[in-house]
Amino acid sequence: MAVSMRDLDPAFQGAGQKAGLEIWRIENFNPVPVPKSSYGKFFTGDSYVILKTTASKSGALRHDIHYWLGKDTSQDEAGAAAIKTVELDAALGGRAVQYREVQGHETEKFLSYFKPCIIPQEGGVSSGFKHPEAEKHKTRLFVCRGKHVVHVKEVPFARASLNHDDIFVLDTESKIFQFNGSNSSIQERAKALEVVQYIKDTYHEGKCEVAAVEDGKLMADPETGEFWGFFGGFAPLPRKTASDDDKPTDSRPPKLLCVEKGQAEPVETDSLKRELLDTNKCYILDCGFEVFVWLGRNTSLDERKSASGVADEIVSGTDQLKPQIIRVIEGFETVMFRSKFDSWPQTTDVTVSEDGRGKVAALLKRQGVNVKGLLKADPVREEPQPHIDCTGHLQVWHVNGQEKILLQASDQSKFYSGDCFIFQYTYPGEDKEDCLIGTWIGKNSVEEERASANSLASKMVESMKFLASQARIYEGNEPIQFHSILQSFIVFKGGISEGYKTYIAQKEIPDDTYNENGVALFRIQGSGPDNMQAIQVEPVASSLNSSYCYILHNGPAVFTWSGNSTSAENQELVERMLDLIKPNLQSKPQREGSESEQFWDLLGGKSEYPSQKILREPESDPHLFSCHFSKGNLKVTEVYNFSQDDLMTEDIFVLDCHSEIFVWVGQQVDSKSRMQALSIGEKFLEHDFLLEKLSRVAPIYVVMEGSEPPFFTRFFKWDSAKAAMLGNSFQRKLTIVKSGGAPVLDKPKRRTSASYGGRSSSVPDKSSQRSSRSMSVSPDRVRVRGRSPAFNALAANFENPNSRNLSTPPPVIRKLYPKSVTTDSAILAPKSSAIAALSSSFEQPPSARETMIPRSLKVSPVMPKSNPEKNDKENSVSTRVESLTIQEDVKEDEVEDEEGLVIYPYERLKIMSTDPVPNIDVTKRETYLSSAEFKEKFGMSKDAFYKLPKWKQNKLKMAVQLF
Repeated sequence: MAVSMRDLDPAFQGAGQKAGLEIWRIENFNPVPVPKSSYGKFFTGDSYVILKTTASKSGALRHDIHYWLGKDTSQDEAGAAAIKTVELDAALGGRAVQYREVQGHETEKFLSYFKPCIIPQEGGVSSGFKHPEAEKHKTRLFVCRGKHVVHVKEVPFARASLNHDDIFVLDTESKIFQFNGSNSSIQERAKALEVVQYIKDTYHEGKCEVAAVEDGKLMADPETGEFWGFFGGFAPLPRKTASDDDKPTDSRPPKLLCVEKGQAEPVETDSLKRELLDTNKCYILDCGFEVFVWLGRNTSLDERKSASGVADEIVSGTDQLKPQIIRVIEGFETVMFRSKFDSWPQTTDVTVSEDGRGKVAALLKRQGVNVKGLLKADPVREEPQPHIDCTGHLQVWHVNGQEKILLQASDQSKFYSGDCFIFQYTYPGEDKEDCLIGTWIGKNSVEEERASANSLASKMVESMKFLASQARIYEGNEPIQFHSILQSFIVFKGGISEGYKTYIAQKEIPDDTYNENGVALFRIQGSGPDNMQAIQVEPVASSLNSSYCYILHNGPAVFTWSGNSTSAENQELVERMLDLIKPNLQSKPQREGSESEQFWDLLGGKSEYPSQKILREPESDPHLFSCHFSKGNLKVTEVYNFSQDDLMTEDIFVLDCHSEIFVWVGQQVDSKSRMQALSIGEKFLEHDFLLEKLSRVAPIYVVMEGSEPPFFTRFFKWDSAKAAMLGNSFQRKLTIVKSGGAPVLDKPKRRTSASYGGRSSSVPDKSSQRSSRSMSVSPDRVRVRGRSPAFNALAANFENPNSRNLSTPPPVIRKLYPKSVTTDSAILAPKSSAIAALSSSFEQPPSARETMIPRSLKVSPVMPKSNPEKNDKENSVSTRVESLTIQEDVKEDEVEDEEGLVIYPYERLKIMSTDPVPNIDVTKRETYLSSAEFKEKFGMSKDAFYKLPKWKQNKLKMAVQLF
């Protein structure tokens, strides 16, 4: 489309260059900017142009343009608004979707910009109206409709306006009444309360009473009697009569019209196909209630204006309906438009270059306008974050038929492609302990065991009274949360379950289950020690990739291969994973391009292989949908510009992020629907409502209200106080409205440790305690599992990122107490002294010598003597301090590696010990060895050992069964 300087209205210069809302009012047929203080105020006699600019995750800007027509606006002003909308789109590069909004029939997307509602005022500017002067308050009656956004319309103040199906708001001088029709839903009532709050703040300066009146409630209620008094007393309401708003929409099949020279001619066709649309023409798709105008990329601005005018004429000739007009540009069609066609290709061969936008940007730049927002932004590439505490407790079960088998700690990161697994991860939340229960489904697992895994996991969630979140994860589509929880993750070929063995036997398929003595090739991937994976692939050269490192073994012969595009960090991950796959064996390093003949022989000879990194589905801008699931059918409604307030406790919602989806289930949802949450997620992926090529194996999370994990709440401006409120949606919001706009509740009490099968999951027993693993220490958190909460709390304070190498263990804290405290008098001493001693000790920076040599804290439990004079609260607060006594550290001049350490023999410290030492830091077993025994096992002193890089320390520890 050609763009000239005359096409650009001066009022639009610089528009749409940053995210937000911009509004112009049509005055004398020209757009005039509306001050931000007046946004949301519309006059019935005026027409407006509204631009909504949204910044996507990639940094690019997306535009939606609406023109709003008041019920009393003139035809000329309405036409001017339509034309100026086309001009504004041209100024933005011809990509915006354009909507015609008629007062009282606005789209939900438009209303979502002005939450909770818009209430147009009488009057106008150029239409001959005058804005009403401030006058004495007038009693008004409004009808409110909608569960997600509220359509508000003023109706005559009369009993005949009321009915049983809708919600009405009566605004009087001193009180606002909300009348809830008996057939209205809880969600509609809750949304109408937001309108009540808006009227209270806008027209009463926040100072008036609010009352809720229930349809059919007895007159004995004072507020009910007061409400009916305004209508001359109570009388039964008539049945609702059909109004223009209630008439059914036109259900005739879509009709396609081609616009040429200001005339619309029907396109003769048996079915609607994308091939019918010519890039050099404009078309109108008349769907009854919706009328779409399709603008070809090669059409001129005048042709686009002409097509829009023809659409307006078609709509104005419709008496019964008030259709919406939506204008779309070729290459940027909306999902709703594409869905009207019988066939629409996934990719359309349209030249959608930056030329048009670049030309517009150049024109504006010459006028001194900043054009940054018009230019395409480079995608923002960020390393995904897990958004979950990774210091929790993990248990993993292998699914075998209809039962699950708990894995030993040493095996819980080893998965098989032919099997299914269940994991339960318990971790510290904001004010309680949270839990995630999930299934991992191997690519080659059998259908029966997939169903069994999902069923068993759902029963675990149900047994925890739905307080846990649930995940369904397929091999190859694991989210960052999963990898961060497991830290090291190995996927072997084949399977060990009875279901898999039976299946391959019946199909006469060779068993390719991993054999540690045979030939195996592993691709190593991940972003660091806390997120690393080894995936077994076919042992052939075509499985290699220049962007990855690999481990190849044939029994005791081990090779490591590094692609030319890999980094030193990638190669370090190979060493770490080698310790888990083939410990105690020396590998033969191979660089791409200089491999040995033996290496190629194991892979069956050389062949071509890729060099590009395997890309995962990117996370896109989230979309929220409310769901209705009945008899296997799923219906969804998108919630635009969503917030936490849109999550209503009676409903189920789906948050679609493309790479993964979340199914949010409200507390008031019935148990049957709760159990169907996973099925709803699967149906959502199947239907792909946004036509965005959703993967059927994308991760699905089921999130229960009140137990939302941080990797879900990050999509909202989350208020924990709102999340903790009880009651239905209407009761919650009524509490807020009556209390002046802020939620009134006490801080929720900390929930007890989540458990399954009667076992606390915050402090694991010996059978489920996790083995230590290679990990790095975050500067602001000690990432340790298998310790008591008290020890972790102390360890977090010991951390000092400015004074030690992060590959060494935490330093010792010196002289916390003068002596070991064992007397009752010491126990009953004021807590402030003990806390002060701890605090002052933490503030002392450790010496360089201390940072090199780790110390163990000897912690012995001391039961506090009961004291009836102290209240329970004081006792509970002081328990952590009173129940720990820390022995005095040694003097400076004692032997270096025996300074105050608690020493245990090697036979009790090794992983497979028959008499293991309880309550030790299992990630630092070597620190409990005597100096002599340490040197005997490692062949070096502790000082030399801790100077080694962390991965090498772990490799040495594995060789002596201390890792």
